[in-house]
Amino acid sequence: MPVQGPAPSIDASLATDALMVGRMRLVLSISALLAITVDAADSRQQIPAAVWLAFVGYLLHSLLIHVCTTVGRPYFQGRAIHWSDVLWFTLILAVTDGTRSLFFLFYFFAILTSSFRWGFEEGARVTIASVASFAACGLATGTEDTPQLLMRTAFLLALGHMIVYWGGSKLALQRRLALLGDVSQLSNPRFGAARTIARTMERTLAFFKASHCILLTRDRSTGMWLLRTLREDDACEQVSIQTIGRLAESPLMALAPDSIVLSSRLPWPLSHLRAQNQVFDAGATAWRSADEEGAQLFTAIAALLEAHAFISAPLPMRLGEGRVFVSSRHGQLGKSDALFLAHLMAQIFPVIETIEVLDRMASEAASTERLKIALDLHDTAIQPYIGLRMGLCALRKRAAADNPLREDLDKLADVADGVIADLRRYAGEVRRGADDSGGLVRPHLERQAARIKGLYGIDIDIVMTIDAPLHLDDRVTAELLQMVSEGLNNICKHTHARHGSVRIDCKNGQLALCIENDACQESFTAFQPRSLTERAAALGGQAHVDRCANGGTAVRIEIPI
Repeated sequence: MPVQGPAPSIDASLATDALMVGRMRLVLSISALLAITVDAADSRQQIPAAVWLAFVGYLLHSLLIHVCTTVGRPYFQGRAIHWSDVLWFTLILAVTDGTRSLFFLFYFFAILTSSFRWGFEEGARVTIASVASFAACGLATGTEDTPQLLMRTAFLLALGHMIVYWGGSKLALQRRLALLGDVSQLSNPRFGAARTIARTMERTLAFFKASHCILLTRDRSTGMWLLRTLREDDACEQVSIQTIGRLAESPLMALAPDSIVLSSRLPWPLSHLRAQNQVFDAGATAWRSADEEGAQLFTAIAALLEAHAFISAPLPMRLGEGRVFVSSRHGQLGKSDALFLAHLMAQIFPVIETIEVLDRMASEAASTERLKIALDLHDTAIQPYIGLRMGLCALRKRAAADNPLREDLDKLADVADGVIADLRRYAGEVRRGADDSGGLVRPHLERQAARIKGLYGIDIDIVMTIDAPLHLDDRVTAELLQMVSEGLNNICKHTHARHGSVRIDCKNGQLALCIENDACQESFTAFQPRSLTERAAALGGQAHVDRCANGGTAVRIEIPI
């Protein structure tokens, strides 16, 4: 059975299942007690007190679990409950007829509930424990019916294994469908294809409980290879990206272009035996074993990845080629995992390529628009300020030496010079765009804070608590800077605050922007900034205004990335 991800957490679906199982357990315990009562009445024999005690105890146990599950106690929805069932069933067998008792069929209830709710591994443990308990009861009672003991033990083991296998397959299918639905809406397309690829790698790594996820892609137009690497427990912001000129000599690209491969060694202590090297060729209907040359290649790849097992699948790219590798240092990966990885890439990469095309078209349109805006900015904003600067200089020359306005005119001229320099710098950035959008955020904000300090005397703190580099495209960066500019202008124009701050944070898939000002004489009035709200909504986020602990006002904007 392939390696499964972590067991599902207690959610609404599991709570519903637990309630149904609780009802069935109560019905089972009542039926068992009625069966003993009817049997005692028919046979007119005295039932030992231990038998009544075991069946009544299990009835009370089932009633307690049912009541606690109904009121929503999470402990009674966990894994310990089916283990308690195994103990009760063993006790019931011990006080009845041992291996000859028909109550051994109760073990299938525990096997069913464990496997269909918690997966293959938990169901397998319960099956082994049930078989061992049944055999121990048979040996302890000293039954002479050895063939019946062996037959029922084999029946319990075989049918239990089938139940566990199908239960694990059902949970694996649910998880795979959930992942397919998740990757189809992983990332905001406005943040570009790179972000979507990083989130896909993060979810794939977590799904397979793997150690590394490696993505190799090549653009046919440039011929350059792009190597993306993500390690376990890393966030998608920590994807390592390297541009490589040639990979012809790397074993990573020596695999057949359209084949799906699996390489896995047996667990310890059998790991020294021959590894399982399987290939699923394009158009084939079954797996085949790799030849000697292929086995050597798989061994080299496993050594390069420092992996106990790895799976690899081609990327269905129209404008390039590539391959994905998922490797594990300790766990096992199976054939179904390799086939699902290929299916996952077939679902997500056409969407990623569509995002790339749309992003390229939008960037080209934005470049043309930036050029137009830069020219308009020069004609409609910079030129009037230049005229104002020339008028101030003319007034300065006409003023006499003892004129008290000479100093004020000099200050206004300096302010005009600063505004002209900022506008020219801004026009140049608009015309050129941003090659590294995340790196331009802080310098721009610091210049804006310095300008506000000079004009209004307001101190603005810039705080960016982002662990990894923030990779945003030029359009999103422009929107972010514009929202900060609007928020700071609101502080300058509509408050008497002498201190403010801008905080940018990125965690849990959210880009958080907070613009605060300290408490001033005005009373706090709840309002909704229309322009900021509309800009945040255009990026798929939201904006709201809160009262700070110190009495100030905070505009908080959250954008999903």
